[in-house]
Amino acid sequence: MKHAITVHGAVPHVNTPSLTAHIKRCIAGALAAEGVLVPCEVNVLLTDNPGIRALNRDCRGIDRETDVLSFPMFEFTPGQFPEDADGLLDPGGLLPLGDMAISVERVEAQAAEFGHSEKRELGYLTVHSTLHLLGYDHVDEGPMKAQMRAREEAIMDSLDIPREA
Repeated sequence: MKHAITVHGAVPHVNTPSLTAHIKRCIAGALAAEGVLVPCEVNVLLTDNPGIRALNRDCRGIDRETDVLSFPMFEFTPGQFPEDADGLLDPGGLLPLGDMAISVERVEAQAAEFGHSEKRELGYLTVHSTLHLLGYDHVDEGPMKAQMRAREEAIMDSLDIPREA
């Protein structure tokens, strides 16, 4: 399936072709794993800690940095992508799922903290954000969070991106 995934870099030295390809692969893998059968549009911003802090403050009223932010266009039910999404397509025949912003500085720091590769951390945050665009959430420590974590790990396994460095 041909998705329109655009990766923009507010941090010029990190927006490389291999990084962009990795992000696109993770988004496409998550969409396929969730049974999304229509071509989607997703925009990704790679930024630094001050950039994501500003977004978090301006969009959510939370004045602190974070690792990833997701901005879904629709409110889907987790794990139940609509069978007939044709009515949601834009004039170009794409489903505009939404946007995500990822702090590259947090990717680097969290990879070191968790003892795995930056590729793993970036992939995980990309899959995590894609699931948010598809309606998943983790507002508490209950079943919603467990459902999301299980899907994240299953998708990461399907992409063959192990926890090990």
